[in-house]
Amino acid sequence: MLPNEAHDPVCGMTIHPRESTPTIHHYGADYYFCATRCRDKFIEHPERFSQPRVADVEPSPTGRFTCPMHPEIQQEGPGTCPICGMALEPMDPGAPEDDAELVDMTWRFKVAACLTVPLFVLAMGEMIPGDPIAHVLPRSVQLAVQAVLATPIVVWAARPFWVRGWQSVLSRHLNMFTLIALGVGAAYGYSLVALVLPSIFPSAVRDAHGGVAVYFEAAAVIVTLVLLGQVLELRARSRTSSAIRGLLDLTPKTARVIADDGSEADRPLASVTAGQRLRIRPGEKVPVDGLVLEGSSFVDESMVSGEPAPVEKSPGDKVIGATLNGTGSLVMEAQRVGSETMLAQIVAMVAQAQRSRAPVQKRVDQVASYFVPTVIGIAAVTFVVWMLLGPEPRLAHALVSAVAVLIIACPCALGLATPMSIMVATGRGASEGVLFRDAESIELMRDVDTLVIDKTGTLTEGRPRLVTLESLQGASEDDVLRIAASLEQGSEHPLAAAIVAGARQRSLALEAAEAFESITGKGVRGRVGGKAVALGNARLLADDEIPTADLEARAEALRNEGQTVMFVGIDGKLRGLLGVADPIKASTQEAIRALQDEGVHVVVLTGDNETTAQAVARQLGLEDVIAGVLPAQKVEEVKRLAAAGKIVAMAGDGINDAPALAQAKVGIAMGTGTDVAMESAGITLVQGDLRGIVRARRLSRETMANIQQNLVFAFGYNALGIPIAAGVLYPVVGLLLSPMLAAAAMSLSSVSVIANALRLRRSAG
Repeated sequence: MLPNEAHDPVCGMTIHPRESTPTIHHYGADYYFCATRCRDKFIEHPERFSQPRVADVEPSPTGRFTCPMHPEIQQEGPGTCPICGMALEPMDPGAPEDDAELVDMTWRFKVAACLTVPLFVLAMGEMIPGDPIAHVLPRSVQLAVQAVLATPIVVWAARPFWVRGWQSVLSRHLNMFTLIALGVGAAYGYSLVALVLPSIFPSAVRDAHGGVAVYFEAAAVIVTLVLLGQVLELRARSRTSSAIRGLLDLTPKTARVIADDGSEADRPLASVTAGQRLRIRPGEKVPVDGLVLEGSSFVDESMVSGEPAPVEKSPGDKVIGATLNGTGSLVMEAQRVGSETMLAQIVAMVAQAQRSRAPVQKRVDQVASYFVPTVIGIAAVTFVVWMLLGPEPRLAHALVSAVAVLIIACPCALGLATPMSIMVATGRGASEGVLFRDAESIELMRDVDTLVIDKTGTLTEGRPRLVTLESLQGASEDDVLRIAASLEQGSEHPLAAAIVAGARQRSLALEAAEAFESITGKGVRGRVGGKAVALGNARLLADDEIPTADLEARAEALRNEGQTVMFVGIDGKLRGLLGVADPIKASTQEAIRALQDEGVHVVVLTGDNETTAQAVARQLGLEDVIAGVLPAQKVEEVKRLAAAGKIVAMAGDGINDAPALAQAKVGIAMGTGTDVAMESAGITLVQGDLRGIVRARRLSRETMANIQQNLVFAFGYNALGIPIAAGVLYPVVGLLLSPMLAAAAMSLSSVSVIANALRLRRSAG
């Protein structure tokens, strides 16, 4: 308990120790601050004050939460950011999803929408020739009904905006919620006064029937549209969190533990400790990171390496948790468990990189932090000047002018300036095969000068194929392929599937193989149609005393092109060779050339081997190649380029690319890749066509130019309308702007912004 004398010197409220307050910053434990944050800083108090330490604070069962825009804001349990007003997100990516905010906003939006529709119809009735509604309901009754409909929208549905707007004032961090509260409050407050006390208004602002215009529908529409925006934003953020949780779901829930006495039992994964022996049966996922002790198999590591070909594992080889075992059985020793596994580290890196981003809304809030105080100041000055110097009735004139200033400065146009352009741009991008996840990606894409790009599945198709088939004199290509594919039918090696698929594409009839034998690291042997067949590298054929000198030069040339070469020996003679490779996408060359023409530096960053990576790079005219890197190293490379002043975009398709995609200024995922890669990226290319990056850059430039035009419209109307609303023309021409005309001007600015944004649909680019 704090002593009674611990009060804030500004507002007099009790000052709390920092650890027990909703907003936690990492400062010394002897600092206190006011719950209202009216000074927006910590206040140091004497050591004699008894305050709890961090370790003494009871942690929330829901875990720690942070703001995606302001990572320094952290607290126990959910809430809203005191700086920007956004809903906080759990810091633990594995925490259960908390959709309470989304459910609440959705319910408020539905109720507000149901009440806004009839309210809007009533308000617009007088604009219809003959005003048919007036024949049913008198004008006074219509206004009363409008007030009844608008009140629950403004009071209940908009309550989160009032709370956050008030918090923004107390914390002195004015944001969009400040603008929303100001606009809604001005429209509703003025209308309520006009309805209850119309006699205080001068005749200049009354209609032919002596009534005063009201703006209940404006307040209701603002609230409803802002609620819709909040629902859409929360849904998008929920999908991002779901992707990270999907990563964690890749890990099996149990592991088969081998006890010291040789008995085996399935145990919860959380109970597995380093040093234990685990059995991985065919088709099961590897539970944790470790070392193979017994057995051999092919393990699909594409979820962490991005490479499509399963990797052969034998005693002494390392295995990675959540990768998929093939047809063999393995016994492994657990080495890294829990948060130490590679998958857990990837999840943590993705979550951290996503939290470090600064959304475009932050810049809008910065503009609002200057705009809102200026408008309030102008309205206050207007009121005072009219009270001191205006004609009678001074109070009525002062009130009308001040309210007109607030209404004409309503944040509608400013709020629409960015979202409308983004909405149209994303729709157009989707029609061109480019999906933007957020406005920040659209904005940053135009400034990208360095593209870090994965190889497999991004530059290449990501599926090994038979690309070369050559035979020596005395043997036909079809015979060589038919015999080789017949033999490979008995192999589980991934390259065998490419050879068999190549034979089927030629409609070759395969035979059953006999005496099949797989020689690790060399190839396979067997008999096909009574012929002895050897298929593999030069060492295998040398063991069978089959010389390969006639095709060695050709084989080396194919290797330099990134192909894996296998010789074919039949009945003791060399008959041909096969080359399997991951082909470069047909659109890659054109895309790389277009990006280079725009001055974008392209860097190949891959987990594949150096020879293959260099071969692909040579074909594409690329010089900067970094091969053999793990996911963490990809992140470090992106950080290194960013530290050198580069605006970095990262393009990839696998789980192994997800951390780097999230770390880059703009992450670009292939739509043909993994869901996690797409959720970690700001841009997804639906067909995996790299030419979409060129289209994305073009659309980014057009969109940002359009947004700048919208801001000119929004602020232009304010620059012209606010002085007129304040009454600067009254001494000259006797013009006093009615709030009704102010609202019309406000609407016109919004219409101008929307019309300008819609031009993006027809832009030729």
